[in-house]
Amino acid sequence: MSKRRAVLAAIVALFIAAQFVPVDRTNPAVGEEITTRAEVAAVLERSCYDCHSNRTKWPWYSNVAPVSWLVANDVSEGREHLNFSHWREYAAKDRERLAQEAVEEVEKGAMPIKIYLLLHRGAKVDGKELELLKAWAQEERASKRGEGSR
Repeated sequence: MSKRRAVLAAIVALFIAAQFVPVDRTNPAVGEEITTRAEVAAVLERSCYDCHSNRTKWPWYSNVAPVSWLVANDVSEGREHLNFSHWREYAAKDRERLAQEAVEEVEKGAMPIKIYLLLHRGAKVDGKELELLKAWAQEERASKRGEGSR
């Protein structure tokens, strides 16, 4: 067997072996989910929920290692930082901060992440939608003042 074939065989064997490494692609129970205006909810669901909620739609490529590892890691980190499926469980001051951070991330083009947008072009937030998100963040700030910190 030539050296080239041996290397190719090793790569194929590693790829096949990688498919047996378990990856958690579960969607935990939804808690006290965000409630907001329908047009804001639509933007959040389309552009944010796959990484920032317990209602992730796991695409076919999330079943193929090593991409599955990256996708599962992104979802895990996203949920850890901000999870819309537990929005009402955050303290009012945390909801205000998280809403503002979310808007800032979208505004500077950091969210949704570029690699996600490559395969999910419809997730891109346009100018009108960004204005909706800004108004939502303002509403969160106003609701904090109305209910006080939990």
